[in-house]
Amino acid sequence: MGMAILVFLVVSGSVVGAYVALMRLPSFMAGRQLEQRLKDLNDVDAESPGATTVVLSQAPASALPGMDRLIKTSAGSWLSTLIEQSGVAVGPGTVVMLSVLAGVGVGLVTMLFAPAWQFAVMAGAFGLTLPILWLKIMRGKRMRKFEEQFPEALDLLSRAIRAGHAFQSAMGMVADELPAPVGVEFKKSFEQQNYGLPLKEALNGLSERMPLMDVRFFVTAVAIQRETGGNLAEILDNLAHVVRERFKILRQVRVHTAHGRFTGYVLLGLPAALAVALMFISPDHMRTLFTVKMGQTMVMGAIVMQTLGFIWIRKVIKIEV
Repeated sequence: MGMAILVFLVVSGSVVGAYVALMRLPSFMAGRQLEQRLKDLNDVDAESPGATTVVLSQAPASALPGMDRLIKTSAGSWLSTLIEQSGVAVGPGTVVMLSVLAGVGVGLVTMLFAPAWQFAVMAGAFGLTLPILWLKIMRGKRMRKFEEQFPEALDLLSRAIRAGHAFQSAMGMVADELPAPVGVEFKKSFEQQNYGLPLKEALNGLSERMPLMDVRFFVTAVAIQRETGGNLAEILDNLAHVVRERFKILRQVRVHTAHGRFTGYVLLGLPAALAVALMFISPDHMRTLFTVKMGQTMVMGAIVMQTLGFIWIRKVIKIEV
């Protein structure tokens, strides 16, 4: 009984602390982001004499700057890149802190229902990955939304160039006229080249923030046109047409693979749903799975095989267009 009360207090405190931190983080981070932006605009590359390249940092401000520096030094910049691509205004240190809280909380909650320490460890490990999985989901949604808006951005660039605007001015029009995320990403590139960064590097930064095939085509086409000449408006029109046709094919592929995807979801959810039903129908039999060594081994094996099966089905039905 005392252990259950202790676990409840720890989990409740963690949840309340995380809620308070998340409520206060936006205002704190907004101030830090403004300070960082003003600082970045004054940073000039001093390695080459007379250089005018301005270094604009796109990393969001964090409530834990010390942990951010430690993470970037020890684990590289993949987490910062993931956060930037997802569009979430948090820092790497905040993500790590939330991962630890989620891992501890999920592990303690699991101990209330499954006393075996193996299940608590597995649940804690899964909880550690929850913030990363959430960032990847947000990145996927943002990438798909960017892909849907990208042909409209190409059309607007083409019309602006035909109207007599320079390419840089056309980028500013896309940044002002179109919604996020395509407007936000073009605004970053427009501001970078506007404050001194060469256009080629600004566009390369766009392709790094949005690692999509269509964006790489766009950056390559603009770079080639600026070196060799040609009708850029016509090139952008053709590229927008290709992107729209690819989306049509992709939607047809999703229709044809809908049965396989639905089958994968059913096969993944059926054992879990059956286990929940048996816990109400025959709790004594289900309790054996969590109290007997053989039952615990069977549950772990089932989880591993279900995960591998789901990954394999997704690989089978995933068709690149």
